[in-house]
Amino acid sequence: MIEILVVSFVLLQICSPVATSASHVEYLPGFEGRLPFHLETGYVGVGDSATEQGGGQVFYYFIESENNPKEDPLMLWLTGGPGCSSFSGLIFEIGPIAVKVEIYNGSFPNLVLRPQAWTKECSIIFVDLPVGSGFSYADTPYLQRGDWGLIKHTHQFLKKWLIDHPRFLKNQVYIGGDSYSGIPIPAIVQEISNGNEKGVQPWINLQGYVLGNPDTTMEEENYLPSFAHGMALISDELYMSLQKNCRGNYINIDPENQLCLREFQNLQELMSGLDIHITSESKCGLASAGPHGFWNTRSLINKFRRHLSSDLAIPSMNCRSYGYFLAYDWIRDNRVQEALHIRKGTIRNWEVCKSDDYDFDIINSVPYHTNLSQKGYRSLIYSGDHDPLVPFMSTQAWIRDLNYSIVEDWRPWLANGQVAGYTRRYSNQMTFATVKGAGHTAPLYKPDECFEMFIRWISNKPL
Repeated sequence: MIEILVVSFVLLQICSPVATSASHVEYLPGFEGRLPFHLETGYVGVGDSATEQGGGQVFYYFIESENNPKEDPLMLWLTGGPGCSSFSGLIFEIGPIAVKVEIYNGSFPNLVLRPQAWTKECSIIFVDLPVGSGFSYADTPYLQRGDWGLIKHTHQFLKKWLIDHPRFLKNQVYIGGDSYSGIPIPAIVQEISNGNEKGVQPWINLQGYVLGNPDTTMEEENYLPSFAHGMALISDELYMSLQKNCRGNYINIDPENQLCLREFQNLQELMSGLDIHITSESKCGLASAGPHGFWNTRSLINKFRRHLSSDLAIPSMNCRSYGYFLAYDWIRDNRVQEALHIRKGTIRNWEVCKSDDYDFDIINSVPYHTNLSQKGYRSLIYSGDHDPLVPFMSTQAWIRDLNYSIVEDWRPWLANGQVAGYTRRYSNQMTFATVKGAGHTAPLYKPDECFEMFIRWISNKPL
């Protein structure tokens, strides 16, 4: 039956111009020898440029599981932003390759293998969505980007990709991402689930989702004073004054509330010498805004953010952002783009994030978590406990509000024999975990620990 459906859908796709394309990549500039894993790149057409605004060609990187791709789960990964390329997840966080950090003297950046790649036991499609991100491009001059367009296009992308790769139709499917992806991904999972229930083909073997340091309520900044106080970044007196004068609202402060404005400005000044992605590191020059861009919805980030720029300034080598500089220099090279089979003339200048003209259609994804919990989908929610952008307390708060009973209470979880964080499991098949010492986002700072966490969870083993 599955084979008949696949043939029918393939025939329908033939009628659509440039519906899908895929190319096997065996060699990459900067990597010595043949790649020891299966890498495929390609495009999938979404929308209908004849009848819809916002259609386009979605670029992806697909890495087949290095273990047992026939049986291992398949995960679609979206980087946050919004509007950031999935190249970030591939090269900085969970993919099988990384840029070698070494002194830049004008030579071509080199690549190395990442031993903590999540592709050791899971096939992953890194997708440049929404349309206009990374190497994805619009079919029409007018492009309207937003959460609902991203949701519809992700579902459409996955259906078409599975039709073009029928050997994965029976594999368990997960949707994963971090940062701003915490807003659209629960809605994407619900969209896929609803499609399955309505008989939309191909049926997708959806099992759950993975979210790291996820934006969820768009009110995460309200937990910043509690986070800063708990991390000993502000004094007891300032914290108590903030609580008294701001009454828990730090996002839309009343201009007439001068006491609150003054105290929150004090908090900002006390944190201004720290990296906005991780409080345990000092602020450092950035090659760009980093792998997840900037968060233009928060007053604190508006104060500190750097505008995305196509002009790269080389940071100091002791900066974490030095690796960003090397990676962006690598991906912008014509030889690399030829190796990745990028369509010439579609992208003038690759950018890590493109967040302009994005419609924030969803301001709270908790209702989608509630619906998915009722349907029994598994979920892994993890937080770097040194992340000031999405403090772990804000994530704990909305999980607590779901009001599901605890089936395994708060305990440490270990990696390499050491405490790597703390975890708790709930009756709705949700696992929450902190990653000790990690920032925004966790695998960037603690790759060994996050690898252990993910591999255990995806294998249905306790953390």
